[in-house]
Amino acid sequence: MIIPDRFYHIVCRGNRRDPLFRDRNDFIEILHMLEKIYANIPFELVAYCFMTNHFHLQLRSQEASISKVMALLNKRYANYYNTKYRLTGHVFEKRFYSELIEDTTGMLEVSRYIFLNPVKARMVRSPEHYPWSSFHFYTNSKILPPRYLDIERLLNYFPGTVEERRQQIVEFVAASQ
Repeated sequence: MIIPDRFYHIVCRGNRRDPLFRDRNDFIEILHMLEKIYANIPFELVAYCFMTNHFHLQLRSQEASISKVMALLNKRYANYYNTKYRLTGHVFEKRFYSELIEDTTGMLEVSRYIFLNPVKARMVRSPEHYPWSSFHFYTNSKILPPRYLDIERLLNYFPGTVEERRQQIVEFVAASQ
């Protein structure tokens, strides 16, 4: 059972671990879909990372269930993917995996895990170099996050000015590399 006011670590994998994202436009499309879904069903996303064959979201939804948000996202993306690549059948391995995030420590650890995913996969040396993660919104104050991304939620776990908090989250993530 999903608890509406709590954050979850959501993971979706490609069927048979096949690629979900084959080119830059696929990544752009899923981000656009998040924007469109958010316009109809507001949710709170604090971290994301779209990898080649799976993705991670740190998400909560208070107006509609996470299951509804994910059903919309996965259905829309599967339709897009199957149409673009002239395929039929399942795009995702299964519905989605979700794990309740218990507390502040969990919020920070899950976000760090999400941000470091492309580093652990040896796709980049540092999380700020991976373009399909929300990490760059935390590191660069000149880039405005999309409406559905609440960077303040994680930044508020750290003391100081906004810039000091940004630096602390970078250090927190880097401490585990």
